[in-house]
Formats: sequence, structure tokens, C-alpha cells
Amino acid sequence: MRARWTVLFALLCLASLLVGARQLQWSQLFSASGDAWLTITASRLPRLAALVLTGVGLAVCGVILQHIVRNKFVEPGTTGGLDAAKLGILVSLALAPAAGAPARMLFALVFCFAAGLIFVLVIRRIQFKSTVLVPVIGLMYGGVLSAFAEFYAYRNNIMQSMQGWLLGDFSRVVQGSYEIIYLILPIVALTYLYAHRFTVVGMGEGMATSLGLNYPATVVLGLLLVAVTVSATVITVGAIPFVGLVIPNLVALRYGDNLARTLPIVALGGACLLLVCDILGRLIIYPFEVPIGLTAGSVGGVLFLALIIWRHR
Repeated sequence: MRARWTVLFALLCLASLLVGARQLQWSQLFSASGDAWLTITASRLPRLAALVLTGVGLAVCGVILQHIVRNKFVEPGTTGGLDAAKLGILVSLALAPAAGAPARMLFALVFCFAAGLIFVLVIRRIQFKSTVLVPVIGLMYGGVLSAFAEFYAYRNNIMQSMQGWLLGDFSRVVQGSYEIIYLILPIVALTYLYAHRFTVVGMGEGMATSLGLNYPATVVLGLLLVAVTVSATVITVGAIPFVGLVIPNLVALRYGDNLARTLPIVALGGACLLLVCDILGRLIIYPFEVPIGLTAGSVGGVLFLALIIWRHR
């Protein structure tokens, strides 16, 4: 089955390299045409790398949060993580407008980590019998953070700056403007190393403690990994919802919840979903482009509703 995912991933990567506003012919590539290879190396390859890393990172974030909260309907978009990252970026723009991307990412990281910690503490104190109510609380929480961000942006006259972080868009990814997203690679490696611990965390605090696991430290580590990934993603391409919700659920339905076994499939699935959404966005109104935030939100939203109906039929 992993071989099928790998073949699908390779085909989508090839399609992503060939689809765009400028048509590339095979003859141009084989003849080493300067303009064609410049398009590939300066635009298409960076965009492909950003797509793959973002899809992998968001899918891994989703599966980490689902084990921490013990709810299959949570991900950075339904726990306030994306909204908190946008708020952090706006605060950095107001306090340090001349700061570069690393400084803005640091603000986004702090706000995202704090928001995730608050969400986990709130959910732990309130016992819900219906699993659907947890993401509803998360969406309400994210809505409050988003409203506060809009008010802050309006008060500091940076509403136009805010629009760039509201919707995911890979059209601005070119060589030299996306490299910060490579931080996702060590995050995925750490997640794989701690896969067994996150699996145990998903069994509950009592079970994890009885098995000798330091439950609070593992939860904090998971939230920190999520915060780094979300902040790097929002800084580079903007907010992209539902990737971390749909893929972990589909993989869990087929392969179970053992992260050590399913994490590579989750990562490949996240990358494939974003590649599909990006290719659709580039083809729907060709040669113009639909932002991937719209296509991913539409596809992910439909799959999210389907998952809710499936689990409660």
C-alpha cells in the first residue's frame, strides 16, 4: 500500500512541475532551454517543495493534536492554532515592522503555542460526551482569536497586511522566499522518534502515567512541534485549513492509530492532498489561479462533513 502512495505522490509531483501559467514542453526540458529550466528551478521546484513540506507538516500536526486531545475532529484550524499564528504575525508587524521573517515567525510560534496550551487546558476541564462538540468549541475559540486579530489590525492600520495571511497561496513562493519552511523536516523527524509516546498519550493521562510516560512533558513537546510547524507554514504561504483533519482520519480508518506504522502514510497523504488541491486551483480558471486556501477549504470541508456523518450514522 505504501508503494501505491509513493507512485501517486511521484505522479502528482510531476504534474505539479508541468502545470502552470507558462506551458513547458518536454522538448524544452530535454534540450536544456535556459528559460524553461529557469522557470523550473526558480519557481516550480520551490513551489513543489513548499507544497510537499506544508502538506506533510499540517498532516503530522493534525495527528499529534488528535492524540493529545483524544478527539478525531481537531487540527490546527479547529483549535485556534492558525488564528493565533496570524495574530502573532500582526503583533510583530505592529511592534517591529522592520523585522524579518524569523522574527515574525517567533511571534507566531509563541502565540500559537499559548493558544494550543489554553485549548488543551480548557478541553481537559470540560468533559464532553459528544466528540463533535470539541471542534465546535475550537472553532468558536478560533473565531474569537480571529476577531481580536481583525480589531488589532484595524486599530493599527495594518488590515491590508493581514489579508496576506488569511488565505493560503503558493503563487508567491519563489526561490529565496520559502526556505524557512524547511524547519518542518526536523519536526517530522522528531515526531517519528516520539511516535510511540504520542500513541500512548492518545490512551489518556491515567494510562500514559501508569506506563511510565511523563504525560505533561510529552503534551508540551507535541504542542511545541505543532506551533513551530504552523508558524512556519503561515509565514510562508498563509493559513490552509482541514489538511490535518482529513488525512489522519482517513489513514486511521484504514490502518489504525499506531503512529510508528501510520506516520509515513499520513505524511504522504497530506502532501498528496495539497498537491491535488494546488493542481486543481491552477486548472479551474487557467491561466489564472485559485488560491489553495479556497480549494483546500472546499475539499477538506466536504470531507470533514462526510467524516462526521460516517462516524455518527
